[in-house]
Amino acid sequence: MPTDSTDARKIDRGETEGGCPVHRRPDGVWEVRGYASARAVLRSTDTVQAGLGVETVEKMPSRIRRPVLYRDGTEHREHRRQTARYFTPRRVDEHYRDIMERVTDEQLAKLRADGRAQLSELSFHLAIDVASSVIGLTESKPGIQARLERFFPEEFGEPGFTSINGIYWIFRQLRNWLGIYLGDVRPAVRARKRRRQDDLISHLLDEGCSSAEILGECITFAAAGMVTTREFVNLAAWHLFTDEALRERYRSAEEAERLEVLHELLRLEPVVGHLRRRTNAELRVPDGDSEVTVPAGEVVDIVVSATNLDERVMGEQPASLCPGRELSDGAYAHGMSFGDGAHKCPGAHIAILETDTFLRKLFALPGVTMETPPRVTFNDAIGGYELRDLVVSVSAN
Repeated sequence: MPTDSTDARKIDRGETEGGCPVHRRPDGVWEVRGYASARAVLRSTDTVQAGLGVETVEKMPSRIRRPVLYRDGTEHREHRRQTARYFTPRRVDEHYRDIMERVTDEQLAKLRADGRAQLSELSFHLAIDVASSVIGLTESKPGIQARLERFFPEEFGEPGFTSINGIYWIFRQLRNWLGIYLGDVRPAVRARKRRRQDDLISHLLDEGCSSAEILGECITFAAAGMVTTREFVNLAAWHLFTDEALRERYRSAEEAERLEVLHELLRLEPVVGHLRRRTNAELRVPDGDSEVTVPAGEVVDIVVSATNLDERVMGEQPASLCPGRELSDGAYAHGMSFGDGAHKCPGAHIAILETDTFLRKLFALPGVTMETPPRVTFNDAIGGYELRDLVVSVSAN
């Protein structure tokens, strides 16, 4: 980790500090490290999604509709417009807050009963139940957590037919897709064909999507709404357990100030550290006081962990922890951690609110402590960190 006393980060991504806002790496990929530069790329209509498995999705038959994550242009904007109602702050308060409270109480009751627990398991239950309500996966057979754990393992192998290991990963992926389809998606689709509900799957059925296309959308939302939220809950808890002043501030604060703390932690430690785009036309990108022209057909790698530390926007000591810090240039409090532009994460408010709901109740428990810090690994498939084995305990009643 960096030795600078003003650096509050816990995750060592092994990346160099500083550097030009925009430059072309030896591998031919354009790297963006400046906040204004990243915003320009993400908001441009001359870029399309890259990374996150888009290359594999592009090989699918054209008759199969791509999940929204992998679409761009008019079709993507229309889908986001039609589904925006599921993610508004008002809807989150009216439809999902009670679910967050109930599931948190259930998970913390398990912690009190057992005396100790893995925080990643408790928080994953919460993330699953909340995201399932938004998506419509409410008729799942028992075992959804295990099915998702198998689908998003700590380590991914490269599927292929040229080796035993590659063949193994092909069949493992097929089994995992089938498991989620049979255990979660098919029951939900059948229920909504009989009677529509106010959720994403019902909307997709109204659009004429097949079960296979709905499965693709559900997997996309599972990665975005379940897996990443679990990681941030663990990251924020780790900071609060190890910073007494921050913990006491968080415990005594009203919701608005607690959310400021969480936004600042997310700015410092974005779950997804890289966002990739491909230019489909020549793109002029701000580069400090000048501009850089990125040709059409180039891959652009936005280093979120660097853009969020841009002193020109975040102020002095951008790696320090300063909730409510003064920002310039219209920056988000969480930086680029939820992305920007057409593909900005629609569930940002949901993720922050459920994290706050869980941590507020967790740190209200008498004698709650962290027995062991988390083990940190990295998931190259989504360009993010994974935190496991953070064990919490509570005093006996």
